[in-house]
Amino acid sequence: MPAETGCVRDQMQLRVRYGETDQMGTFYNARALDWFECGRSELMRNRLGMSYAELEDKGVLLPLVEAHLNFQGRARYDDLLKVESSVAFLGRARLRFDVEITHCESGKPVVSGYTVHAFTDRDGRPMRPPEWFVKMLKDAMPAA
Repeated sequence: MPAETGCVRDQMQLRVRYGETDQMGTFYNARALDWFECGRSELMRNRLGMSYAELEDKGVLLPLVEAHLNFQGRARYDDLLKVESSVAFLGRARLRFDVEITHCESGKPVVSGYTVHAFTDRDGRPMRPPEWFVKMLKDAMPAA
């Protein structure tokens, strides 16, 4: 995960479910984006104090506009994984969530990458982040 200043971090654990594996016995590659979403959702809830649903209730949406995945290792059914996520502003109206997923016990990497999300209103029109969101993110950042 990039050693950025001005970012908010969180971590969680998840266990690979049987339905997330493929015929080769490892996690199916598309599951990585689902796991990234778990990390984003929990970061927002735990560190920013607001769920995605609450954000949407306020008329702010964060559609995905870019994703990058780097597959580094295997994860099999029932493996316990650690999902480490961070978020920071990317420009004036986007958020970048960086994610690293590793095996809990060994620390071996599974997948890392990032997603970029734009701020839009309910009609999908781009917007600047509301001041209350900017304050919420800044308040969650560690002291420099």
